[in-house]
Amino acid sequence: MAYLSSRSYRRAALAVRCSPLTSYLFERLRVQSVPLLAIAGRPGLQSGYTRCERSVVQAEDDLVWLIQVGVLRREVDGQGITDSFRLTPLGQAVVSGVDWRQPVTWWARLEHWAIRRLRWPG
Repeated sequence: MAYLSSRSYRRAALAVRCSPLTSYLFERLRVQSVPLLAIAGRPGLQSGYTRCERSVVQAEDDLVWLIQVGVLRREVDGQGITDSFRLTPLGQAVVSGVDWRQPVTWWARLEHWAIRRLRWPG
């Protein structure tokens, strides 16, 4: 993805790695859209989409953050925007480039928190 800055890619990769969403969900989002209600609550946990049970509000907040960093987009149908999500081209690149076996360090989590909550440029 030559047109993206390395900073944008790094911020997106950090957001994906620090997300409470699992690699399984991101792999599913590569091939199909997934609705919010399949990700939130007990269904999301049982499907292996989340690491812990997330309320609808929490799950949507997580997904909107991933939209803001450019990893996800809302799915659109003939009626308009839906409650389903898909990966963007940046998201495709990030998900295929992430080493899911490598644990996320506390420093990476702190940096992600600062970027997300304090809007630190990262």
